[in-house]
Amino acid sequence: MKLIETALDGVVIVEPSSFGDNRGFFMESYNEKAFKEAGINIDFIQDNHSLSVEPGVLRGLHYQLEEKAQSKLIRVATGAIYDVAVDIRKGSSTFGQWVGVILSESNKRQLLVPKGFAHGFCTITPNTNVLYKVDEYYSPNHDRGIIWNDPEIGIDWPVSQPILSSKDEKHSTLSNAEIDFKLGRV
Repeated sequence: MKLIETALDGVVIVEPSSFGDNRGFFMESYNEKAFKEAGINIDFIQDNHSLSVEPGVLRGLHYQLEEKAQSKLIRVATGAIYDVAVDIRKGSSTFGQWVGVILSESNKRQLLVPKGFAHGFCTITPNTNVLYKVDEYYSPNHDRGIIWNDPEIGIDWPVSQPILSSKDEKHSTLSNAEIDFKLGRV
């Protein structure tokens, strides 16, 4: 397993070891012992799976308030996404900054998004299956979001008119979002 640091502290690209031959490939998408040896001490408790049928489906930017905040480990089983993490930790030198990475079935990369970051992705191909682990259960009372095209953040999405849920269409900007993350508290 190879870990690649990003410009945002704690957001890491994970490249699992993959072993292929004429039949296909094998990889451990997650191994608790290997992650802990690499310094990633997150206890994942739930796996989630989403299917986006059309390219251009954008989900996010999502986060949960601190008491129920989630770290996420995202990967793509089929298709490809442009995956984004935004720093929403007040007091952080990178507050409001973002990183984006392509995750696909072919590159087998994963993105680790810790607590204190909003997360979203846009599908690049049809029939994209996204799998992600979380370390906290979903809590509707703590669920929040930031609008995908917030000019203050300025994410360079691969689409200009994404397919959004009605919920994601109504998120506020970062400057108006309810955020309770402070540097060093998550």
